[in-house]
Amino acid sequence: MPLPPRRGKPLQLRVQRQILWVGSAAVPLRNISWVEVFRLRPAWGRAGVYFLLLVILTFLVSARLDSTDGGGPAPGVLAGFVLVVVCAVLLSSRKPVLVVEMNSASKVVLTLPTMDELRAIAGQIVYAIDHPEYEFTAVLEQHNTTNNFGSVVNMNGGRGNTGMKL
Repeated sequence: MPLPPRRGKPLQLRVQRQILWVGSAAVPLRNISWVEVFRLRPAWGRAGVYFLLLVILTFLVSARLDSTDGGGPAPGVLAGFVLVVVCAVLLSSRKPVLVVEMNSASKVVLTLPTMDELRAIAGQIVYAIDHPEYEFTAVLEQHNTTNNFGSVVNMNGGRGNTGMKL
């Protein structure tokens, strides 16, 4: 059994004897119900609520500055700045992901910088399901800990699984 990955260290993803190893987590290939690669879309509803809260906060801060300094930045300028920041964060947050879901509704979500890398890994996993003798290993580098464009695995669901985040 491989050791669990440490922050900033490479993560090994491999199929060996019909077991998919994601770091130190083992998933039997016969329990995989589907594998999909797609770009994860941002949560626009949550972003809209955050935007409204930031606009309200901006107007409150602007009103406070107007009353104490006698002339601060216009509320419209601050609200426009907040809108630009929220939109920039949302538009840059579309990440390519590989989702491997098991029969138990637990899933493994893997992100890498490019869709081609994820499609290649998904193809190898699917090929290994149909061909029991097939084995492969992929070493995934974690580029950073905030997952701006690096590889990260997140496991959710299952019995007693609290998740694994690099």
